[in-house]
Amino acid sequence: MTRVDYYNDPNAPKANSIVVAVSAFIQDDEGRILMIRRTDNDLYAIPGGQLELGETLAQAAVREVREETGIECEVTGVIGLFSNPDHVIAYSDGEVRQEFSICFRASPCGGKLRTSSESKEANWIPLPQVAELSIHPSIRLRIEHALSSNTVFFS
Repeated sequence: MTRVDYYNDPNAPKANSIVVAVSAFIQDDEGRILMIRRTDNDLYAIPGGQLELGETLAQAAVREVREETGIECEVTGVIGLFSNPDHVIAYSDGEVRQEFSICFRASPCGGKLRTSSESKEANWIPLPQVAELSIHPSIRLRIEHALSSNTVFFS
C-alpha cells in the first residue's frame, strides 16, 4: 500500500480516521541516528508505526523499531506529542489518517541491523548526512527537537 503525506496543504483530503502512532529517536555511541527509508513513500524516517491493541505506547515503539530495523531498544523518555490536524496521510486504500503520535527517545540494546517489508534501507546515519536526506517535515521536526532539547514538545 502506498501513501502520500500532506502537510499544511490546503488541497489535502479531509481525514476520515485518527490513529495513535509512535516513533523512536535512537542514537548509537557515535551519535549516529537510526533511520529507515520507507517502502511506502520512499522517504527517510525514524522507525515508527501504529499502536496495536494490547500493548503500551512504549511496547509499540520497541516493536516498531525491531520490525523495521532489527534493532532492540529500550525507551528512555518522551521527545514530544505530535497531533497537527494539518498533517494527514492518504493511503491507497482510501484511508486518510490524522495521527496522534508520540515520539520516544530510546537506546539501542541489541539486535542486528536489517531491512523489512516496511523499510528498504535501515542504517545508522551520521548527523551531517541527515540534512542531505529526503525526510518529511513532520519527521524532521521530531529529529530537530530531539537534538535540541530535553523538554517535551507539544504540537
